[in-house]
This record gives sequence, C-alpha cells and structure tokens, in this order.
Amino acid sequence: MAPNATELETAPRLRGTVGKLARLLRRTDALGTDLTPTRVAVLLTADRHGPLRLAEVAEREGLNPTLLSRTIAELVNDQLVTRTSDPEDRRSAWVHVTPAGHALAEQVRGERTAAVQGAIDDLDAADRALIDAALPALERLAQTLSEGPPALSEAPETHAERLTAKDEPR
Repeated sequence: MAPNATELETAPRLRGTVGKLARLLRRTDALGTDLTPTRVAVLLTADRHGPLRLAEVAEREGLNPTLLSRTIAELVNDQLVTRTSDPEDRRSAWVHVTPAGHALAEQVRGERTAAVQGAIDDLDAADRALIDAALPALERLAQTLSEGPPALSEAPETHAERLTAKDEPR
C-alpha cells in the first residue's frame, strides 16, 4: 500500500514543530544575554551526563573541536564548569559542572518546564490528552534518532518507498 499524503507530510511537519519548540524554549530568564544556545547546550549536557570527556561532549552535541574548546573556555571563565586533564591520558580532558553551573542548569530546566506546562495548561482537555498519548511514540522516535538517523541525503522517494515496503506483507 502506497503512503498517503498525510504520511508524507508527517515528517516535515513534525521536524518543523519540534524545531520551533526548541527555538522557543531556548529563551529563559536564567541565561542573561551572554550565554549562547551552544554554551547552554554544553552546560546542560555536562550537568545531566557528567563528568564527561571533551570528546564525549563533542559527540553528544555535534560540535567541532575548535568550537567546543572555545565554548568550554567561556564556561570555565564564567565558573560554570571546570576542565581537568585526565591523569591517565594527558591528551584527554574532563568537563565537570561546578555548583554554580549546576544551579544555573537546574534554573534553565525549571524555567523551560514551567513554560511548557503553562502552554499545556492553556490547551483544552482534548489537546492535552492527545499530547499525553503521543509522548511514548515521540520518546521512541527520539531514541531511534539517537541510535543513528537515516542518511540526511536520502531522497524523499526512498522514504516513500520505505513506508510502502513497511506496509507490504512479508
């Protein structure tokens, strides 16, 4: 069975919506004016998963070594993280979140959660139920993408063919 028009529109609509939500949630009173989205992302990653090796931070955030080095230096200067050499491998370094960095990360998460909760509260009961019902599927989608998304250069026809093949009996 060929994919219908709705199925072909789902991925671009979802990508656009998730992107817009992410951009809107970047704004927070906790950040002031000098923390870039990259610095916030690195801080939140180090706080949630740290301490981490610099290479792990780069991989998780998709940052090149030059940008990561500059970002870490700025966070160290702001006393939000510390950078220490690995005693067993001098070529490697670790990032640790300071108490001030942890407090800021918690404040950012709290403000973002409150913003989402406020927006959800403004929706009617039917929309709140739909969002709640969709969360498990969205969590599985996030897990699937974190394990390695399909090639970004994949042609839309290939996606449609994949949808069709998935629906065909084996």
